Amino acid sequence: MKLLLKLLLNAVAVFILAHLLSGVHVDGYTGALIVAVVLSVLNLLVKPILVIFTLPATILTLGLFLLVINAIIILLASNLVGGFSVDGFWWALLFSILLSILESILHSVIKDDKK
Repeated sequence: MKLLLKLLLNAVAVFILAHLLSGVHVDGYTGALIVAVVLSVLNLLVKPILVIFTLPATILTLGLFLLVINAIIILLASNLVGGFSVDGFWWALLFSILLSILESILHSVIKDDKK
């Protein structure tokens, strides 16, 4: 149940940001839900591999290279999901940063409501 709620919140965040950012496009709420699932799977399977391969760059940049990895994950998701597109690397980077912030806000609101 908790996983399903997180996926729905992530889909809401994707949907909101796609409407706010002109360089990110998603086809409806169903498309946003598919993007949320694909991003979760990519973060679970691909991101750890990328982090290991880019560990020297991540250490050298004091962790800021993780933002680049997140943008790469977003671009990979846009290639995998038909109803989701990102116009370029910088849009993916901005989308990644804002998505993390918005997801944190949404998840903290839900946690506060349950107390």
